[in-house]
Amino acid sequence: MKKGLFLLVFSAIIAASTIAQDNPKFGIKFSGFVKTDIFWDSRQTVAARAGHFLLYPTNERLDADGNDINAKANFNMLSIQTRLRGTITGPDALGAKTSGVIEGAFFGQINSDINGFRLRHAFVKLRWEKTSLLVGQYWHPNFVTYCFPGTVSFNTGAPFIPFSRNPQIRVTQKLGKFNVMFTVLSQIDFVSAGPAPNDGTINLPSSKYLRNSVLPALNLRFEYRNVNTDDNKEFLIGASVNFKMLTPRLVTDSNYKTSTTVSSISETFYVKLKLPKVTFKLQGIYAQDPFNWLMIGGYAVESVDDATKGFLNYTPITTASGWLDIHSNGKKWQVGLLAGYAQNLGAGKDITGPTYQRGSNIAYLYRISPRFIYNSGKFRIAPEIEYTVAAYGTAQSDG
Repeated sequence: MKKGLFLLVFSAIIAASTIAQDNPKFGIKFSGFVKTDIFWDSRQTVAARAGHFLLYPTNERLDADGNDINAKANFNMLSIQTRLRGTITGPDALGAKTSGVIEGAFFGQINSDINGFRLRHAFVKLRWEKTSLLVGQYWHPNFVTYCFPGTVSFNTGAPFIPFSRNPQIRVTQKLGKFNVMFTVLSQIDFVSAGPAPNDGTINLPSSKYLRNSVLPALNLRFEYRNVNTDDNKEFLIGASVNFKMLTPRLVTDSNYKTSTTVSSISETFYVKLKLPKVTFKLQGIYAQDPFNWLMIGGYAVESVDDATKGFLNYTPITTASGWLDIHSNGKKWQVGLLAGYAQNLGAGKDITGPTYQRGSNIAYLYRISPRFIYNSGKFRIAPEIEYTVAAYGTAQSDG
């Protein structure tokens, strides 16, 4: 059963900045913006923060007369993406230029904490001539900060794009116009799925599954980037591979110690072409267990090793996703279009037990989202239409 969703987003932003000290070599510079999102959904949605972070439309929910309970529009206005950022510059250390960033918004930690202050970024960066070291919380390297959808909606293309911020240690090496980046990551707000302690059929997202594996997630990224500021042109091409190992349980349902793990490997590929008047961006993702990136997918119980003691084996569920974003480069007026598609590829083998995933009953998703942006100084007004379709059904034996 395909379920489509129309989302109309209206956003108004006022940006401002100030500097706390007169000394340009050492201090903190504050910046940020006030943002109000006004949105209308044509039906009930799978979303966070009172519908603000939308993923896809809900499935049918029929009453005794055959009426779809979820076929009900809703409306909201929120200013929870109002943001404050502090950019820190400090004296040289270890022969490197030093800097730091602290950034937060009022998105809250969980739905009940909406309007609460939430840390987005907090990192220190050391920059040598050809090498840089970043330590702290920042975007996952699969979210490429100069190649992501320019949507008005805060979802920024999710669930078609890896969307996650993580505590991390990142080393970047410049080789001319090439960059090589290696990152080790933990989890905080964007966490993996797994079984609840007292009921293995319930999905309980937590960072403990990665923490109990001891090994952090690993990411290796290569890219080529050529920027010509004189002609206002840019070409970027890159790829990355990501490894993650989870320990879903420490004890079985029969109260026996267990340390069985499930590993996943994911790859991404991205391209950006900026011309004087228009910019093209695209990304393809082939991901095992991308639950913690707010994508569909996860992992499942593959088999039972010992039914008496409750020892289980797990297998990742794979998702293929891709998006294309095109927009004009006008300073005052901009038009843009995002197209995204995600396919549930299953586990590739039969599943015998519970699944810990997002969208277990979804075969595929797609989205078409045109937008219009008007800038006047530091004031912005931006309407956007988002049409998202989820193809619901019954999961096959392989997920």
